[in-house]
Amino acid sequence: MAQWIEGTIVNNERWTENLFSIQVEADTGPFTAGQFTSLALDIGGKRVARPYSYLNPPGACPLEFFMYRIADGALTSALIDMGPGEKVWVKSPANGFLVLPEVPPCEDMWMLATGTGIAPFFSILNTDEPWRRFERVVLVHAVRWEVDLRYREIVDSFKQRYGDRFVFQAFVSREQVPGAIHGRVPATIGNGELERRTGVAAAPEKSHFMLCGNPGMIGDTTEALLARGFARNRRRAPGHITSENYW
Repeated sequence: MAQWIEGTIVNNERWTENLFSIQVEADTGPFTAGQFTSLALDIGGKRVARPYSYLNPPGACPLEFFMYRIADGALTSALIDMGPGEKVWVKSPANGFLVLPEVPPCEDMWMLATGTGIAPFFSILNTDEPWRRFERVVLVHAVRWEVDLRYREIVDSFKQRYGDRFVFQAFVSREQVPGAIHGRVPATIGNGELERRTGVAAAPEKSHFMLCGNPGMIGDTTEALLARGFARNRRRAPGHITSENYW
């Protein structure tokens, strides 16, 4: 049965006006990399909660969450200004199926994220499982502005550890940035630009796509992949597309 565990904020990293990460000490029990929990605060006599994916891998402490302040969101508007020592509720156990045990065998794993939806992929890639199972991992992070491309040190660490087995590609939609693709992910699935830029060809017989973030990106990317012969991944009918809307 789900329960609320009281956690203590140990750090709040303010990246931009609205983008931030919090680290929380809380005894929430085990989870599988890629899963999410819920954070909550008691505001105006009501417990206000919202789901967030773990950015840290299982077993790591403190817990880490990557967030964007929503203009009319009571929870994120409060969390962004909280500091060390302040309390937050964390739900246990974790939930979610954006996890590698749900993915059938493949050679190349594509992880496509928008905004803070990249958090579960960092959690997964900081475990041994993807590097045991897949020949290559392509991580895609799509944002509006270059300043939103956070955690570059984690990306760089994967490059250093895994070399050509790890490929990173940024998308920036509202400004031109060297090395980044200007535009949205779905169009580059249809016209092949993503494969050209990463140097990795995708095909149903060898590739799997995990998608997390904006429902618009997930829906449009899924349609573009279906048009190329990929199929949704289901337990009763294994396929090539595993997704989770981030809100």
